[in-house]
Amino acid sequence: MGKKLEEMSLESLWHLFPIELVPHQDEWETNYQKEAAFLRSHLPSSARISHIGSTAIPDIRAKDIVDILLETKDEDCAICLKAIPSLGYLLMNESPSRASFNKGYTEDGYKPPVFHLHLRRWGDNDELYFRDYILEHPLVAKEYEQLKLRLAEPFRYNRDGYTEAKGEFVKRITELAKKEYGPRYAK
Repeated sequence: MGKKLEEMSLESLWHLFPIELVPHQDEWETNYQKEAAFLRSHLPSSARISHIGSTAIPDIRAKDIVDILLETKDEDCAICLKAIPSLGYLLMNESPSRASFNKGYTEDGYKPPVFHLHLRRWGDNDELYFRDYILEHPLVAKEYEQLKLRLAEPFRYNRDGYTEAKGEFVKRITELAKKEYGPRYAK
């Protein structure tokens, strides 16, 4: 029997789960809605659950992974940290103000549907600004898709590099969105 996911090196994980962009799938929104309802039924009612990432953007290619942002009040963060692993999620990393979980990853590869759950404190939600700006500016969405397509092959086995290489674009668009939208996602 091979190593468990939590025992694998990042390099091994990147080879098991390479960057692969696929055309937009209508089921991504359905999968998000089902998973959000499931999470709402098990987590504090103060949690705000949002579909983020490229699967939330129609008509652009994305990894077949639904990203979910879970914002919660400070006092409910510990409850969520404890509850989420019991809902089939694997804790991937944790810092004092954030945690990331995955679901649908196995030692043999993906077992769809696949989710990344990003636990954050209320207001730590730049991804919402980015998502909304991309949704409301289709030409920018296509520009983002082209960037992703250029980066997918050179970073096929390096998720951190792929994310970092998109970083300047994401930061620029997020700042434009914050200027345009103001405090859209305040507490």
